[in-house]
Amino acid sequence: MNQKHAMINRVVSAVEVGPCGLIELFCFSNLAFLTIDIYFAHSINAFAMSTEWIPFYFSIVGSVALIVSMIKGKLEPNEKWSKVLGLIVGWGAVITGVLGMIYHLESRFFKEYTLASLVYAAPFAAPLSYTGIGLLLIMNRTVKYGTRNWWQWVIVLGLGGFAGNFVLSVLDHAQNGFYEWTEWIPVIASAVAVGVLIPLIWERVTKAFLLVVVWVMVTQMLVGGLGFYFHGIADLQGSSESMWENLVFGAPIFAPLLFANIALLVLIGLWGGYIWMMTQENESDH
Repeated sequence: MNQKHAMINRVVSAVEVGPCGLIELFCFSNLAFLTIDIYFAHSINAFAMSTEWIPFYFSIVGSVALIVSMIKGKLEPNEKWSKVLGLIVGWGAVITGVLGMIYHLESRFFKEYTLASLVYAAPFAAPLSYTGIGLLLIMNRTVKYGTRNWWQWVIVLGLGGFAGNFVLSVLDHAQNGFYEWTEWIPVIASAVAVGVLIPLIWERVTKAFLLVVVWVMVTQMLVGGLGFYFHGIADLQGSSESMWENLVFGAPIFAPLLFANIALLVLIGLWGGYIWMMTQENESDH
């Protein structure tokens, strides 16, 4: 077992970018990708309201700011420019996400207050992707890396992401009454993910349990890939002759990739947790 841990430690030490730097790259790549995702989502009604352009432009400006932040800080979030720019983008993302959720609910649910209006309204949890990115940027600058709090906060945000996936999967697939049995897969998968992540927050877990969570996250990635395939097939077989219209009005092509995306975030947190556990063991040996 010691040889196994020694091998893992050698691999970890050989990687130049640690968990803290990977969080910066994760936030940038997600914010940049949201530019495309928002364009698809809001093209459904051709950006009917001017406010629908806000997240689109914020994603572009925020991504550029994070590029500057990473270049200036060399993936060190507490370098002067990196910290300032990261906090500005972070708080901006939090506000954008919360306001987006309110606007989505206001589009129908706040007017009718029915379960049907919640199912068929704009997906109210979707804008919270911005809030999650913002909280990650803020956390990476306000919580000391290398501590138990740091990696557990990453897990908390990953847990929130899977909880959001559960809600989105239920509401999205309820629109057609879960016509295909495969539409239950993301619901069950996200529930399992939430279940295995909760102990990481409240209990002092072992490295063996971390390995269990790693395999669950690998499974989540497979679920995301499978969902991407099913959504893609559904869009290719759409009723419209225009592929663009099938992509815009059909099954949300990028939605299943959230499973793989959030699983990656959790894996970064688990890496941080493993490093912290090994540090604690080394200190106790001396």
